[in-house]
Amino acid sequence: MPKENEYYTRLGVEASASVDDIKKAYKKMAIKFHPDKNPNNPEAVEKFKEISEAYEVLSDEKKRQIYDKYGKDGLKEGGFNAHSAEDIFSQFFGGGFSSFFGGGGNRGPKKTENIVHELQVTLEDLYKGKTSKLAVQRNVLCGKCSGSGAREGAAAAKCRTCDGRGVRIIIKQMGPMIQQMQTVCQDCQGKGETISESDKCKECKGKKVVKEKKVLQVYIESGMTHGQKIVFSGEADEAPGAEPGDIIFVVVEKKHDIYTRKGMDLYLEKNIQLIEALGGFQFSLKHLDDRVLMIKSEKTEIIKPGDVRVIKDEGMPRHKSPFEKGNLYIKFNVEFPKPGFFTDSSLQQLEKLLPPRTPAPKVTGEVENVVLGKVSESDQKKSQSQHAHYHGHPSQMDEDGEDEEHGAQRVQCAQQ
Repeated sequence: MPKENEYYTRLGVEASASVDDIKKAYKKMAIKFHPDKNPNNPEAVEKFKEISEAYEVLSDEKKRQIYDKYGKDGLKEGGFNAHSAEDIFSQFFGGGFSSFFGGGGNRGPKKTENIVHELQVTLEDLYKGKTSKLAVQRNVLCGKCSGSGAREGAAAAKCRTCDGRGVRIIIKQMGPMIQQMQTVCQDCQGKGETISESDKCKECKGKKVVKEKKVLQVYIESGMTHGQKIVFSGEADEAPGAEPGDIIFVVVEKKHDIYTRKGMDLYLEKNIQLIEALGGFQFSLKHLDDRVLMIKSEKTEIIKPGDVRVIKDEGMPRHKSPFEKGNLYIKFNVEFPKPGFFTDSSLQQLEKLLPPRTPAPKVTGEVENVVLGKVSESDQKKSQSQHAHYHGHPSQMDEDGEDEEHGAQRVQCAQQ
């Protein structure tokens, strides 16, 4: 029989209890009496210290043997305090009471939230670079009360409802499961402290911060891209006991009337007349840095509809390396004369200049003349969609994995 069994009684277990039984008993009682759950109950806090002291001894094999033989007087380490009780709880559950129930552990200094703004930028600005002055509004610590929120000679008091934590934890036991809900303390609005109306700072009205307008110089560097970020570190809202976050500007590229950007390359479409496509052309193009490019084609070169030509090193500059540039690609659309433009006389002259027509094929038997009609744009899209569906959709394949058209040709060849 042990000399004394006070520690076993504190945990509600027998002196013959196994280590697992002791752990289970401590876990149940620690949750029940933890100070975070009982902020205004000194008896519960004292109870928590007592059960933690008992667990510290009974969970250690050597200490338990000494205690069973000689009692508390036989233990070398004497005394116990709230700090060691919290340490035991932290070691048992991993990270303390708040961490066990979903809270965070040690994550470094608290920071205020970042302030993010979209920055609409033209393609010209992204090509040349630009400096803009932008005004932002942020919170800064009140200079009159130095961020205390209280008038001179007064001070904030710890909130009694949440015991200065700023949050209240509600725990519900559902069978073997424990459900935890954390809510902001309504009495202190999550600040952990309260200030009476008479003691509040007249400048910030007890809020500890005031609004400040600040002008930032934002430099859009040459070659920057859509979605790139410009960061001003530590320029976001200030708050007591926290490091200020960052102000972040996100580059948003505006749509351009002429140019389309893809990486470092620029693209545009140019309409030319049929005579220009056949006999050469010349036109001027204003670039993004206001230079004027004179673009010519060889008279002997023929441009077909959809042809693409390139001008080397006239694309966008590379970010941080502005002298390295992409290319400028130009797609040509050929505008043909409108119906009725050519007369019989002009067509005869044209036929003398152009390659001869393809001879009409000789046919035998009965011939039926048909008329070509115009197709609307919607009908063209519908026809193209059906064509793609027939030649690419798995449902149009036969059992051997070939489409019906090719399958029909294969059978037909076999019959010949």
